[in-house]
Amino acid sequence: MLKAEFKRVLGLMSGTSFDGVDAAVLETDGEAIRAFGPFAFRPYSDAERSVLRAAMGRWPGDPGVEDAAEIVETAHAEIVARFENIDLIGFHGQTLAHDPRGRGTHQAGSGDVLALVSGLPVVWDFRSSDVKLGGQGAPLAPFYHFALARHIGADAPLVFLNLGGVGNLTWVDPRCDKPEAPGALLAFDTGPANAPMDDLCHMRLGIARDDGGAIAVTGTPDMAVVQDFLNEGYFMRVPPKSLDRDFPGLGARVAHLGDADALATLSECIAASVASGFDHLPTPPARVLVCGGGRHNADLMARLAAHLPMQVAPVESAGLDGDMIEAQAFAYLAMRVARGLPTSCPATTGVAAAVGGAQISAP
Repeated sequence: MLKAEFKRVLGLMSGTSFDGVDAAVLETDGEAIRAFGPFAFRPYSDAERSVLRAAMGRWPGDPGVEDAAEIVETAHAEIVARFENIDLIGFHGQTLAHDPRGRGTHQAGSGDVLALVSGLPVVWDFRSSDVKLGGQGAPLAPFYHFALARHIGADAPLVFLNLGGVGNLTWVDPRCDKPEAPGALLAFDTGPANAPMDDLCHMRLGIARDDGGAIAVTGTPDMAVVQDFLNEGYFMRVPPKSLDRDFPGLGARVAHLGDADALATLSECIAASVASGFDHLPTPPARVLVCGGGRHNADLMARLAAHLPMQVAPVESAGLDGDMIEAQAFAYLAMRVARGLPTSCPATTGVAAAVGGAQISAP
């Protein structure tokens, strides 16, 4: 177990958008942030992305999983090689399946392999212990969001909204002394985010995404579809709660619409589902800081601003890097694991008590 001292930790994140691997260095003791270090991005090729997509929803031993894991390990090893003077690695892996009330959670990629290749200790498999103890295993960034709120000097509750493949938010009260303190955090998945829009673009148009929301902004949302979507039971469930990448039936709901109208409808569904999540918050936040790829979608950001009564802005408005927050989060969590500190609590994943734990692979 490491002492309470600052280390240079490299965090690695490969999200459900399948765009590639984010890597970022964080100088932290697992409680405070001293400095943000260098960062990098290693994109997946079209061929790699196809293998990963084909393995979605599969579990260890299923066809295609071994090939996906090899791609994940190779890509991560390549990006780790770009960094120097690292003390510890936090490796999230690639989520292929997430069923916390059933089979558990599955992130492809072995920390043993990465430790062997890099020659550095690797903290990985962050979600399983939480799930085994009754938690959702997601979202895991909230403890880092608490540290960020304190780092930027926030003095009132605020929300970090991450728009990746799935949307999730963290309500933070930075006036509390630690993230696991009662009333410090509330976190949950709000619903789908970029995943259904990216999938539609991939299947219909042969492109990775609707860059900037340029297509969606020309369309008109089908509000009957939006309202029907909001009647899904998930949105009425009390958090904490989490989702797998694919929201059942959402793509089929817009199958009758043209490309622009379908994307506009999905964008409105995402914004409206985020807004519905605010009904669960303890108090209204002073502001919403948006991270993840969705903050680059001007159509989606405009719809969020129309739904929410407080300021909605990219995290860059607070001097943060919205592309690297999740990678930084797993650097932060790795240091907490190495120090024996909790990484989740009842208000973030629904786990019975504050819990830490992950595997640590020695080089």
